[in-house]
Amino acid sequence: MLADFTTTVFEKQPLHLSGKDEFIVRGGRDLFARLPLAFEGIRQIGVIGWSSQGPAQAQNLRDSLAGTGITVKVGLRANSASIPAAEKAGFRRADGTLGEMYDVIAESDLVLLLIADAAQAEQYQEIFAALRPGSTLGLSHGFLLGYLKSIGVAFPENVNVIAVCPKGMGPSVRRLYEQGADVNGAGINSSFAVEQDVTGRATEYALGWSVALGSPFSFQTTMESEYKSDIFGERGILLGAVHGIVECLYRWFMRHGDAPDLAFINSVECVTGPISKMISRYGMLAVYESLDDAGKELFKRTYTAAYHPAYDILWEIYDEVASGNEIRSVVMANRRFERYPMGKIDGTEMWQVGEGVRARRGSYATPIHPVTAGVYVATMMAQVDLLKVKGHPYSEIVNESIIEAVDSLNPYMHYKGVAYMIDNCSTTARLGARKWAPRFDYILTQQALTALDRESAADEALFARFLENDVHEALAECGKLRPPVDISIVEL
Repeated sequence: MLADFTTTVFEKQPLHLSGKDEFIVRGGRDLFARLPLAFEGIRQIGVIGWSSQGPAQAQNLRDSLAGTGITVKVGLRANSASIPAAEKAGFRRADGTLGEMYDVIAESDLVLLLIADAAQAEQYQEIFAALRPGSTLGLSHGFLLGYLKSIGVAFPENVNVIAVCPKGMGPSVRRLYEQGADVNGAGINSSFAVEQDVTGRATEYALGWSVALGSPFSFQTTMESEYKSDIFGERGILLGAVHGIVECLYRWFMRHGDAPDLAFINSVECVTGPISKMISRYGMLAVYESLDDAGKELFKRTYTAAYHPAYDILWEIYDEVASGNEIRSVVMANRRFERYPMGKIDGTEMWQVGEGVRARRGSYATPIHPVTAGVYVATMMAQVDLLKVKGHPYSEIVNESIIEAVDSLNPYMHYKGVAYMIDNCSTTARLGARKWAPRFDYILTQQALTALDRESAADEALFARFLENDVHEALAECGKLRPPVDISIVEL
């Protein structure tokens, strides 16, 4: 159970999800006037790093805090290749908004540590040493906590430790914030957590940070729950699973007579296009209900053939994350990169076909194929059910396993391709997707699709549990809080 949180700056509102009450804080530009109260005692916010989240968060915070007297300063290594990009975004040494990483850490009241996960693990001792007593360390991912737990180390006792974790990539965080200039409340939802509060202000700092990023609503979690669900989710339906699903379905459609272009449309385009849009607007049940009678029966047989194989791999992933094995594997892989950096995956025939298919959009229709829908929804539902068993709060489950997929990641995949996404996300996510996608591909090919080809009967009891699952109600409630506009896709 989550401990209740208290705020005197923002309004806490109940969110009733499947018989349980959670509390959220709604965001919006009309609340920016309250940010100086939320950040009482904060004179400088240091944003450390310029990878996925760094540019978005630094710019959003700067824009939201304009005129408040609070400085947002970017901290980078002295020889960082990202310095020109930061300068282009308006952060410069001359005006005191750009500096060396450890100098910025030492002089900032709130330090947002947004460097790569593996770099955090390698440099945590120097980072902790640079923090001033009474300052606040902010994370947008619980990876560092997971790593510290795995080696028996704790955060410094004299600093606040908080997390604000946007449920989308950095480019999404920035783009929807920009759209929010015209539509109040446009942004990416965030979770927040307070791991350590030594000043009594940690919750207000976390909520102020989230509101300043443009989050339409902020929901509570713990840092441990966040890193488990987040690292697990990247390897699951957000990246690894969807990669494995479309790979195996592309080959399956080809074996059943589709030309390459049509196989790509029925697999990849179907998932990232109409299926994602349907779930985003109306939920998972709507995907099934949109089909005709024959399609409904094929969806049912596919869903029940795919659910247990997907759950099997997802359970293994969760155990690997919770045990610390997955975190250690990321750190070890990072140490191998100097000799063997990650290569790209977009050179195979399937992804080359995809480039041509995307170029011809508008000349073809992409209906929802029952087989693709059955496999994708079954895997998503298996992930939801597993997180419920593991005790994660519903708001976290719905946001990190459904909304983040269909409203943030899949639109970028639709724009540039699944392979492009796998090649351009965070190092932790790229490693996880590469490691686990083949496992989903293999088990779905060997078990789910063979059962479908044998025309095995549907498991009626399993499908009834899908139709009656309380996550549909929870998703509908959380869906009311989705951004009021669709993300306008721009280059990553």
